[in-house]
Amino acid sequence: MAVAGDPLISLASAARSGSEGAGRALPPVHLWNPPHCGEIDIRIRRDGSWWHEGSPIGRPALVRLFSTVLRRDPDGYYLVTPVEKLKIVVEDVPFVAVSVDRVGEALSFVTNVGDIAEAGPDNPLRIETDAATGGPTPYVHVRRGLEARLSRPVFYALVELAQPRAGPDGEHLGVASNGAWFDLGSTEVGA
Repeated sequence: MAVAGDPLISLASAARSGSEGAGRALPPVHLWNPPHCGEIDIRIRRDGSWWHEGSPIGRPALVRLFSTVLRRDPDGYYLVTPVEKLKIVVEDVPFVAVSVDRVGEALSFVTNVGDIAEAGPDNPLRIETDAATGGPTPYVHVRRGLEARLSRPVFYALVELAQPRAGPDGEHLGVASNGAWFDLGSTEVGA
């Protein structure tokens, strides 16, 4: 539980004040250059849950607030306000895509913190091979270098929307969104 003087409360307060007047728009964290103030014991787990000092952050509004001031720099992930910059740990990527819908020519993804990202040239889909399982691990770019890993049901829904295309190494499944084609993988078993 947070108490007075807790860095979590200080960060939440600074994040709120940094986004005042912005309405529902995201704060311009990419324009803020406060001094690096160290690290805060916040961890975003692979499942998209946020933890502080070993305990889950149970208030969705607080997680959403922190997600709006999250920035990825070349050396890691930071919570950034106009007055401070604190490094956090992200186990994989900060967000999880929890739904996908076809909206006209776009595939629209919703993340666990309420962000909406339409796949396309500015928000590409990518598939990595999981080193442990050898299976596909799909991601979609959300904003300014931040990505969401597609949850298993969302990936299955995406595969249902996929169309086959011939390629130089055989047939592949993929999806189109906002004028871009995203290869989901070979239709060949074991490929």
